[in-house]
Amino acid sequence: GAARAALAQRASFPHALLVHGPRGIGKHALALNLAQALLCEAPRADGLACGECAGCRYAVAGQHPDLMRLELLIVDPEEDTLAAVETISIDRVRALTQFVQLTSHRQRAKVAVIAPAERMHAAAANALLKTLEEPPPGTFLILVSDQPGRVPATILSRCRKLSAPLPAPAEARAWLAAQGVAAPDLALAQAAGAPISALAHADPMVQAERRAWLAALGLPRRLSVPELAARIDAGGKDERKARLAHALDWLIAWTADLARIAAGDAARQNPDAAELLQRLATQVAPIALFRYHRSLLRQRALLAHPLQPRLVAEAVLIDYRALF
Repeated sequence: GAARAALAQRASFPHALLVHGPRGIGKHALALNLAQALLCEAPRADGLACGECAGCRYAVAGQHPDLMRLELLIVDPEEDTLAAVETISIDRVRALTQFVQLTSHRQRAKVAVIAPAERMHAAAANALLKTLEEPPPGTFLILVSDQPGRVPATILSRCRKLSAPLPAPAEARAWLAAQGVAAPDLALAQAAGAPISALAHADPMVQAERRAWLAALGLPRRLSVPELAARIDAGGKDERKARLAHALDWLIAWTADLARIAAGDAARQNPDAAELLQRLATQVAPIALFRYHRSLLRQRALLAHPLQPRLVAEAVLIDYRALF
């Protein structure tokens, strides 16, 4: 629906588009669908890609000569494998600048997808400005972000915004069920309706870890900070960071539910822990809870940068215990 609406006026499709919305709803896939539609050589009447022409086949295979993707996965030339990077560098944006100056190979368009846009290095964002201000004809830049507030204002002001909607609950449930998720409703609740995040949450090992965290959070006065924070330490650097990301997500959802119950609402993201939350909600001051929740959101936003996951976990757990 969002792709169809954006492509309805193909002649006036913006040269720079920022696709934004919550994490885990498929914004990146939407951006790639838009890119494929712009490069399609026989688009459908509604503007979507035909899926069958040579342009579509190249795009789906990741080999279209007129499509450039600036993402946090890059090819490691020494190993010829994909490697994760922390930020999108200025060198990659300079390569994009050169790419858009070249003549289109297949005479449709030149398209670049930048995801996530907030992870561009500051110098890279500055280097992108000239292309945003004076894009060559037939050039389209599609930026993706779930934290548009962290994208430089100079970039934001030069993009048309497209808010990616949450999929309808019935569609999301059906998709999760098709992926083999046994309890799609609970997974969706934990992910605030975002199906891709819900799929990650539904992993049995993640669910077992979540239950351990919620059991500890439900008894704040008996909570052992070193013991719970130590659960972050398993595996390598990326694994520790992923464990911290999950823990912060659980804390954010938990404190949001505490606030909802204190305000007379019900637990939305942790319906399976409603009784525990109900008992705790009367023991916490609303203003302190709000400040703590906001500090968790700040920590979640900083996850991209080098950090020591266990120390972060210890700090947020000490602050959680202090609420009670």
